[in-house]
Order: sequence, then structure tokens, then C-alpha cells
Amino acid sequence: MQPMLLTSADEWPRGNEWIYEVKYDGYRAILHWENDLPTIISRNQRDITFLFPEIIDFCKRTYPLLAPFLPLTMDGEMVFLENNFRSNFSIVQSRGKTKSKQKVEEASKKFPCQFIAFDLLKIQGTDLVTLPLIERKKHLSQLFKETPLPNKIKFFQRGQIQCIESYEDGDSLWKMIKTHNGEGMIAKRKTSLYTAGKRIDDWLKIKNWRMVTVIVHTFNKENDYFTGAVYKDNQLTEVTAFKHGLTDEQFQTLAAFFRTKGEKLSSSVWMLPPSICADIACIDFDGKKLREPRFHSFRFDLSPEECYWKNFQKQLHPMPEEVPVTHPEKPIWPKLNLLKEDYLLYLEYIAPYMLPFLQNRALTTIRYPHGVPGEHFYQKNVPDYAPNYVQTKQIEGIHYIVCNNLSTLFWLGNQLALEFHIPFQTIDTAHPTEIVFDLDPPSQKEFPLAIEAALKMKAIFDQLQLQSFVKTSGNKGLQVYIPLPKNQFTYDETRIFTEFICQFLVNQVSHKFTLERLKKNRGNKLYLDYVQHAEGKTIIAPYSPRGNEWGSIATPLYWEEVKEGLNPNHFTLPTIIERIKTIGDPFNHFFEAGENQPLKAVLKELKNLLKK
Repeated sequence: MQPMLLTSADEWPRGNEWIYEVKYDGYRAILHWENDLPTIISRNQRDITFLFPEIIDFCKRTYPLLAPFLPLTMDGEMVFLENNFRSNFSIVQSRGKTKSKQKVEEASKKFPCQFIAFDLLKIQGTDLVTLPLIERKKHLSQLFKETPLPNKIKFFQRGQIQCIESYEDGDSLWKMIKTHNGEGMIAKRKTSLYTAGKRIDDWLKIKNWRMVTVIVHTFNKENDYFTGAVYKDNQLTEVTAFKHGLTDEQFQTLAAFFRTKGEKLSSSVWMLPPSICADIACIDFDGKKLREPRFHSFRFDLSPEECYWKNFQKQLHPMPEEVPVTHPEKPIWPKLNLLKEDYLLYLEYIAPYMLPFLQNRALTTIRYPHGVPGEHFYQKNVPDYAPNYVQTKQIEGIHYIVCNNLSTLFWLGNQLALEFHIPFQTIDTAHPTEIVFDLDPPSQKEFPLAIEAALKMKAIFDQLQLQSFVKTSGNKGLQVYIPLPKNQFTYDETRIFTEFICQFLVNQVSHKFTLERLKKNRGNKLYLDYVQHAEGKTIIAPYSPRGNEWGSIATPLYWEEVKEGLNPNHFTLPTIIERIKTIGDPFNHFFEAGENQPLKAVLKELKNLLKK
């Protein structure tokens, strides 16, 4: 079956006969599930099942509870979500080009995708395509409620089949899409039937165009395309090729200008020295070229020198309208030549990986109002001037900020909150949701001790079948995590485990490791801190910067990176984004891992051992 197609529109229709959904930028696909394993077919009828083994693994795990509903067919989008409203198409596209089995497996672990279902075409072998959309939606919603399939979008839970959310108010949805830099919105008529392979006006797509400014650089008469460029490291870098959007008069005038004033590079190509600027509408940038570029207007009010890479990035990643940015040129990390606008851009990029760890946590920040190094202070209480979108939670007389959305994160960034410290539990539980061991050497010179301790811990946890994760502290040490299922273990119970592990390691390597709290009594030994893991205590959040002059980041690592030669100074604010683009996020499966930890059995054995 070919999927029903969308019709482009400039505005969304209003009225009770419409519902609205996020338009995700990914691979449109039909998922057929007849037996124990599904088949995933792309829009152009290509079988792409083998490209997404994480989805197949998810189906294997959920099959026993899904079996009564088979055969079923769902229409949806294969995506890599960066937030609940935005997918990174470049990652999905890269996954689609992977060929060897080994590369497919590697990509599925580093960049796990989701299948977002938005229509149900068959269930228990019964076709639903003759039913109106609103009835198909009811069947889809019921399927997700009665099975282990997630019935809401959670961008940080990857490798799953999830159900799209429908909205009655298009205006409010559009505001959220704009805030999260999503691709756009889809309006669907509630009474629409499913018309396979056809493009009709019952399903409309409205794009969230972003406007970027470029220097019109070359013209090719063979294909009638102009290229646009910006300055990067004082060199012109081409970022787009465009012709759509120009009127005939604009095209003829611009082409004639190139032919008469430009330098002829070949029989069909002319180049102009930087002189003409133009606004180009696009939906995204894939790292090399703008996606779906359309000419919007000439910018005769700008000089070419104003078209530079940093400004180009800011236009691609605009701050939410409700977050006014003040003093963007303020130096924050002078030694790195990083300004406040660089920091805010870092938060824009890192939000998909950092926000999940801030969700529903009582936040403590360290603010550096004049940059680093410099005056700084801890902030727990929300200030009186905080905007309405900043959520709070009162705990023991303190009104903590709870950073549950992008706007709050950017607002904190604009306040120059550089360090984000979080408790070991969420605001809706008194129990820890993870165990963290802080491996604290006396200085960076003794960092190899942290490596040795982390690897010894990993060996123990592997034997106990506990899945562990590791990150740099952003300063001189490492921190080892064991995610936990929610609401299962008290701090007293986890203390039994953490104390035992640390005491065991000190007994094994007493000349290198210590449990001594006082720094003056540790000598050159590594401090194994289990006392810090307690209610009311905090730990630096993954991907949070630290307030040191080198812009160090508390960086998640793959375990294979924890070896001789590992240097915490290599993980700085300028390097982290490229690192994630290249190797993915080592904490990808953190939350899923927590739900399956066999800590209960381990604690039972420990308690029996301690009784003896």
C-alpha cells in the first residue's frame, strides 16, 4: 500500500472539522506487522526493515502483548527526535544510506530512531481505510492504551514505536512548533478517508520556514541555479543552491547582472564578488546545504560582511520568542573567545541530550553574571522576575526551578546559569532514580586513578548484570551511573550497595583508593565518594558546562573510551557538538536501561552476606 499524500498550504484551516499534528522530518513509511516481526516499507515502496534493527528489537520485546492485535498496519514516520516537535532529518537520511550489516548495527546503537505512528490502516486483519480519520484515530489510540506501545511522544526514549498526539487547536500547536524549531504542521480533516497514493486537500502540510541571509555567489545557466554563501573563517562557504521563489523578472535581472558584471568561470558558470545579499527560506540545514531553499527577497540593506557563519547558525536556530536575549556579545569564556550567543547556541544543540536529565528535577544552578573566571553564586530559589513558563517545585521552603522545557533552559542560559546540578530523584518520588559513584582524584595529574577505579567498577557491575554508564565530571574526575527503575529502591537500600562496592575496592587497592572525606588526609589517593549519593544532594548534569576557564563539559563516554590516554580536557564546549554528530550520545539508552536492572536480587544477596 502506498501512503496517502499531503498537499502544501500556506496557512492551516480553522474549524471543528480539523485536527492538527506535528509534521516530522524523516522517512515516511508503512509498518506491516503480521507475524512475530514487522516489515517497514518506505514511501517509494522500498523495504527498509533491515535499516532499523532497533525497531525490530522493540517489536520482539512487545510481541507477546501485541500478538492478539495482529495483523496490523500503521502509517507513520521514521524519525530521530531532538525534541517532541522536531526530527533531525540528516540522521535519518544517513541511516537510510547505510549498507553493510555491521554499519547498520553500529548506527542503530549510536543514532536509534523512532517510528511515529499517526494512522491505523489495519488491525486484527480488518481493514480500516474505509472509516473516517476520526474513527481510525480512536482505534489507534485504543491500540496504544491496551498494549505496551508508548501512547505519547517522548523524544528521549529512542528505538520505539510511539503514537503521535493530535490537537484541536492549531494555533497553540503552531506556537509550540515554532518554539521547538519543528519542520511544520499537518492539518487533517476528521471525516477524511484514507486515499492511498493520492494527494488531496484533506491532509494539508504547512511548513515552518526559517529565513537565512546569504551572499548570492554564482550562477549556472545550465540549470538556472544560483548559489548562496556565507563567510566562515574568513572564507566564502557555499550553503545553498536556489532558483525557486524568484519571479521571472527577478530571475532575468539577476542572471543578466551575473553575465555582465560577473567573472566567467566556465562556459555556463559566472561568479560575482561579494556584493548582493538575499534572504532564503528553508526548513533546515543538513550540514552542507539548506533543505528546500526558496528565494524570499533581496537584502540591499545588508553588506556581505554581515553574512557570516555565526549569524547563519543563529538564524537556523532562533531562540523562542518568549525568551529575549540580552547582551549576546558578552564574553563568557574569554580564553576560548566564546560569547553569550555561543553559549546559547550550545544549549540549542545540546538540549535534546541534556533536557531529559533535567526533566522533573529540582534544579540548582551556578550563575556567572560576568563570565568565567569571576564572581559566581548558587541559585536554588526561583527569582521573582522569572517568566510564567518557568515551572517550580517547593521543597522544604525552597522554590526550585524545574527545567522541563526549552524556553526555561534558554532563559537560564540568558541568566548565565552555566552549571546545572540535579538531585538523584525526580520531584514525583522520594526514591533515587539512579546510583552515581563520584570518582574524585586529588588533581588532574592523578586522573588515571579514576580510569582504573571506573574499569574495576564496570567489571563488578557486568558480573552482577547491572548496566552502567560513565561520564567525565567536567573537572578532574569520572562519575559512574547505574540507572534504576522508578519508585523501587530507597536511599538506605542503595547505600548498602554503594558502600559495599566502594569498601570492596578500597580493600582491594588500598594504596590507590580511599573513603577518607577530608582532603588533607587523602594524600595522592582517589576518593570513592558514596556519601554524596543521598537525598538532598546533587550531581552535575550530563552535558552541563563547568565554570572553569577552559569551558569543560560533564561529558558522557562510551565505556571503550575509558582507557589510558583519556583526557578530560579534551571535552570542551567547542568540541561536544561535533562529537555527538560523529559518535552519537553514549547515554542514548540510559532511561530504558533503568527499568530492567536486577538490583533487587543483588541487594538480597548483599543483605544476606552482611548478616553473616
